[in-house]
Amino acid sequence: MNENLFASFITPMILGLPLVTLIVLFPSLLFPTSNRLVNNRFVSLQQWMLQLVSKQMMSIHNPKGQTWTLMLMSLILFIGSTNLLGLLPHSFTPTTQLSMNLGMAIPLWAGAVITGFRNKTKTSLAHFLPQGTPTPLIPMLVIIETISLFIQPMALAVRLTANITAGHLLIHLIGGATLALMSISATTALITFIILILLTILEFAVAMIQAYVFTLLVSLYLHDNT
Repeated sequence: MNENLFASFITPMILGLPLVTLIVLFPSLLFPTSNRLVNNRFVSLQQWMLQLVSKQMMSIHNPKGQTWTLMLMSLILFIGSTNLLGLLPHSFTPTTQLSMNLGMAIPLWAGAVITGFRNKTKTSLAHFLPQGTPTPLIPMLVIIETISLFIQPMALAVRLTANITAGHLLIHLIGGATLALMSISATTALITFIILILLTILEFAVAMIQAYVFTLLVSLYLHDNT
């Protein structure tokens, strides 16, 4: 109980070197490329899920937007697997770091916006000033729309960071409370342990949902600019 509440969010080090790079690369080992004519169940399930998500997410895009399919599918696999691995005991979740999430959100958002300005310049500029706006409100609306545009990558990163961090903190707090209650009241500790199990199941769902939401929002930003 004396452990620092945020100790699990500190970047792990070994011999003074950060292990973030190895941790970030580790999820790619979970998705091997199969060279067999008949795939095993894990690879078949992986391919079925990818096809389902890609059809649902990319069906709204034109041919230019569909060129981003491989990048978006890689993104959802990376975020989802990283979130799930972070639920293992004594593990580190890179997606709890705002700097890393911003590093994913800003380039993807910037790429979508630049694509829009290159392919649909007039339409992209028209978003800054809705049709029929009264003349006195034009400067204020342009400023508001500009701020709302630049806040999109921050919203992406903060949403992912906050949801994953909140879930880990809840698991840490309820797990610590369960250990403390074991010597006080076995019945209360059992109830708390059941709550912990249910919360862990919920966090598995949240890990996948947040990966899908992050990728879906990037896809929608791309759709608005292609």
